This record gives sequence, structure tokens and C-alpha cells, in this order.
Amino acid sequence: MGIISCIHAILFVLMLSQVIHGSKIDLKLDCVIPPNITTDDANFFTHTAFRVLIGADPPTAFEFMKVSEAEFPALDDQGVSYAVLQFPPCSLNPSHRHPHAAELLFLLIGSLKVGFVDANDVLHTQTLQTGDLFIFPVGVVHYQYNYGQDLAFAISAFGSANVRTIPTPGLSKRLPSLPRLMHRMLRR
Repeated sequence: MGIISCIHAILFVLMLSQVIHGSKIDLKLDCVIPPNITTDDANFFTHTAFRVLIGADPPTAFEFMKVSEAEFPALDDQGVSYAVLQFPPCSLNPSHRHPHAAELLFLLIGSLKVGFVDANDVLHTQTLQTGDLFIFPVGVVHYQYNYGQDLAFAISAFGSANVRTIPTPGLSKRLPSLPRLMHRMLRR
């Protein structure tokens, strides 16, 4: 083995040891148990409200069900919350924003057209298919639209346990309304 290979091997071992050492978890310092916990029962850490979605009839209009700190106290100080979004054909989750959280949307079933307007009033759009992920950055005005003839089903994760949703009708002329979206789709 040449001198260069020996140096590379030594550097690799040193970097690997730093990664291993740096990734050790100190349970007393790294774990955050919600301060409002009053029981040692694991039920505190279980939320069952989404069970109503299993086997339920599809909605006739856009519906969402969220779970944040208000609905699930175990999320306190955890920095995460979820929503389930159900889109019947040709339905719209109208423009809105989340001022203190990014939204990571995971499309489980169907297809969606999604978009957001950035700080320079530029509209960014994408067509999502089953299995796609899309990130809506913190605070941007955004929407999702099911342009297909089948149900679309998505899960959104938020970077806050106490996510707020603020409707923004007419905030940006760049965001399409449902009639404009339908008109565009029918012209194709």
C-alpha cells in the first residue's frame, strides 16, 4: 500500500470515528418528553383520530384532518404535526399559508397540481403523481388541485407542532382560482 493510500485510510478512520462519536445519543440531553405528560401510559403517545378514515366513503368535496398539539398533546415541543388531505375529482385546497412551518406533502393516491408563489411573486407549479413528495417552504402562499377523475389522497407533515393555516384568497394574482384551473384543464 502506498503512502497516499495509507494517508487516505488513516483520514477515513479518523472521519468515521468522528461520525460515530458525534452521533452518540445522550438520553438525558437529546430526548424531549413533553412537559405536560402526567402519566407513564403509552396511550399518551398514541393518537387514534385518523382511524375514521380507514374504510370510509370518499368525500364529495376537499377535506382535511389535522393533528397538531391541540388535538394530540404529546406533540408539545416535538416540532412536528400532520394532516391528511382528501381530494375528490376536480377539487381544490384553496390558497393558504403556514407562517411558521414548512409543509412536506406526500401523495399516496392519485395526481395533483400544486403550486406556490415565492417572495418575488413567481409562481412555481408541479404535477405530482402517486409516490411524489413536494415541499412548500415556510410561509409561502400555496395550493393543491386534483385535476383528475379519481380521488387523490395525501399526507402532509409540518415542521411545527402548532401549525397555523391562514387562508389567502386573492392575495396573489399568480395563484389560480378553481374556475381558472378548470377552464385551463378543459381547453387542453
